[in-house]
Amino acid sequence: MPRPLVLGNGNILVALDNDLSIRDFTFPYVGLLNHLGGHRIRIGVWCDGRFAWMGDPSWSKDYRYEVDTLVTSVRCVHHEMAIEIHLSDCVLHRDNILLRKFEVQNHAANPRDVRIFLCHDFLLAETDIGDTAFYNPFADAMIHYKRDNYFLISGIGDERGIYQYTTGIKGFRGAEGAWRDSEDGVLSMNPVEQGSVDSAISFRLEVPANGSEILRSWICVGHDLAGVVALQKRVSQLGFDDLLEQTANYWISWTRNQSEDKQLEALPPTVADLFRRSLLITRTQIDNRGAILAANDSDIMDTARAHYSYMWPRDGALVAHALDQLGYQDITRRFFQFCRDVLPPDRPALMHKYSADGSWGATWHPWTVGDQSEIPFQQDSTALVLWSLWQHYSQYRDLEFVEALYREMVVPAADFIVAYRDPDTGLPRPSYDLWEERRGVNAFTCGTVYAALRAAANFAQLFHDPRALIYVEAAEQVRKAIAANLWDETAGRFARRLVLHPDGSHELDLTIDAAVYSLFAFGAFSANDPRIEKTMRQTLSRLWVQTDIGGLARYENDYYFRRSDDIGRVPGNPWIICTLWAAQYYIARAKETKELETPLGLMLWVTKRCATSGVLPEQVHPYTGEHLSVAPLTWSHAEFVTTCLLYMNKLAELDGSETSTAAPIN
Repeated sequence: MPRPLVLGNGNILVALDNDLSIRDFTFPYVGLLNHLGGHRIRIGVWCDGRFAWMGDPSWSKDYRYEVDTLVTSVRCVHHEMAIEIHLSDCVLHRDNILLRKFEVQNHAANPRDVRIFLCHDFLLAETDIGDTAFYNPFADAMIHYKRDNYFLISGIGDERGIYQYTTGIKGFRGAEGAWRDSEDGVLSMNPVEQGSVDSAISFRLEVPANGSEILRSWICVGHDLAGVVALQKRVSQLGFDDLLEQTANYWISWTRNQSEDKQLEALPPTVADLFRRSLLITRTQIDNRGAILAANDSDIMDTARAHYSYMWPRDGALVAHALDQLGYQDITRRFFQFCRDVLPPDRPALMHKYSADGSWGATWHPWTVGDQSEIPFQQDSTALVLWSLWQHYSQYRDLEFVEALYREMVVPAADFIVAYRDPDTGLPRPSYDLWEERRGVNAFTCGTVYAALRAAANFAQLFHDPRALIYVEAAEQVRKAIAANLWDETAGRFARRLVLHPDGSHELDLTIDAAVYSLFAFGAFSANDPRIEKTMRQTLSRLWVQTDIGGLARYENDYYFRRSDDIGRVPGNPWIICTLWAAQYYIARAKETKELETPLGLMLWVTKRCATSGVLPEQVHPYTGEHLSVAPLTWSHAEFVTTCLLYMNKLAELDGSETSTAAPIN
């Protein structure tokens, strides 16, 4: 199920599902290692002899964040038990601590004994082999550990610490785990287990009639016992409530300092709210060492034993561009340095994807094509990193920072791009498309290669490098080659791909694909070019989902998470990023303010597709709007930010007022 709430600080990522179970808990990197991997940290409530897990349908829940923060604000009501709980979770911005505040309200006319159960089903270091869970009486805490991964869980309610605890065996020889021990309201006090283990702790609150009590709980994460105990002492020394407030204030300042409220006045309130929320959610998906992760929702492993907790350089470059426009250069600098560090020295083209520690991510791309050997890659990934780096420099003029990157990354990558072209067509040689499905000469790739060569030429001119002329000429050759080889006069549009056959022949793949937006988005052609206009008219018409939900599909007959076989009306599920590409096209073409009504309508469409918390998915169900695939998807949030910036810039331009300092996308 999607993750309506995500928290993080660049070392820790925590994701909660609709049951308010924590389902993903990654450390020491964002996305690596996932110490739950879809297992659960659950919440249970016992009162008057009745027990209910928070996932039970008897609870009604409203998922939100406190305004402009990464502190949750969740209201849970159990009418039959006459209990209401307000849950505030946050990961401290400075320390690797998850704070969990439960305000328990008793709606009965008599005082009551309420017990909160926290059950931890860790999969430390992504395996259940060799874990240990034990109660530590010196710290009054439950400890889970394996090698250098330590989790300390404790809390205080009614001025008292842990009421009861237990540990258990789970998923082995029929054992379900210690969490089952919670359901009678009493824990068995088993102090230690090793192997495949879980644990449960409870807190007892004496809640007055029509009154409330508060449980303050925490999870401290570190590499040894002394480290997590020291973090617990910080909570007691600095004060739980003060730490929670400091973290909330930090994120308010982080967001509002970068996205000026005055600038956002041009947006409807719901769009401005999602703009700021998108920045915060995006930050949770970025590791402090530079990796920008695509998504961290382990439920995707139900479809394959892999996930989205990787850095795709293409996604990362587009996310970095959105952040650069708002002044987050410290984050984006680390991203560009990450890309430089993982660039293969023997073939300077970035690989399919990477883990947050810089190691290769899993791939499904083969290393053979027919009887030929080939290292698979997506050329648009490397190209967009170069393009994004030039946008970064254009924004900040940080010459000393980009000088080393020019020598170590831009030159080798650009030289490779120049060489990796077909001498007959002038187009890039085949690589995999941005959807990671098809090998060929893809329109999206061609558009990004043009942009990369222009960026490399700009850098070369900046550093008085004679390569500038080579890069300029190559870019122009690619642009002309796109027009000569990908335009189909009969169809009246650009093809999404040129397919080369072993005998030297080729054919055009004329499947309608939203990715052709690359041809104008990155500067190869103007949005007002008649060929682009004809291409986009057909693209927007034939990919629009003809249901009450609407939205733009990726391409005709898209198979991924398909929910309808009525391809004529539903060519594929609506994607957030594709719908926003349509908005960007309309913004680029607008000559009058009234022409911005259409893209604004598409931006409002996106606000209706997000969760109440503001989380955006990759795609939605064409009939119900249900979130499909992963949520949140970092790219969806970044594309929303970029589209808002383009809209505000164009509105300012058409109004004749002073334009924003944000750099245009191309």
